[in-house]
Amino acid sequence: MKPRQNQRQSSKSSLHTQLLGKKGEDLAASYLIKHKYQIKERNFKARYGEIDIIAVKDGVLVFVEIKTRAGRAFGLPEEAVTPRKLREVVGTAHYYKLLHPELPDAMQIDVIGIELDFTETIKYFNHIENVTQ
Repeated sequence: MKPRQNQRQSSKSSLHTQLLGKKGEDLAASYLIKHKYQIKERNFKARYGEIDIIAVKDGVLVFVEIKTRAGRAFGLPEEAVTPRKLREVVGTAHYYKLLHPELPDAMQIDVIGIELDFTETIKYFNHIENVTQ
């Protein structure tokens, strides 16, 4: 009986994580729009990986990785963007650019870290621009 409970618990945890991520992406998209980013696409998936938000601002194609957390047990949200994840984003960004040659040639990768409290109110929000520079 315990394995079934563990599966149920894991399923609830996974759903919570997905909902938290979706909420964070929505908040980040609203923030970017308010700061004059033109969103081109959300949740672009390719063989190399996934990019949360693709936008253009001031002639630069911006690929945004968003990390949302409900606490700091594992550190700040943006600390979860590992070098491996950045390599995946870079590969996916180059692939996206090949598919969309009409978009600006200048590209950058931004990271947004968000921490929400139990009422889904923002406790912490950090936008780091051009993390691979």
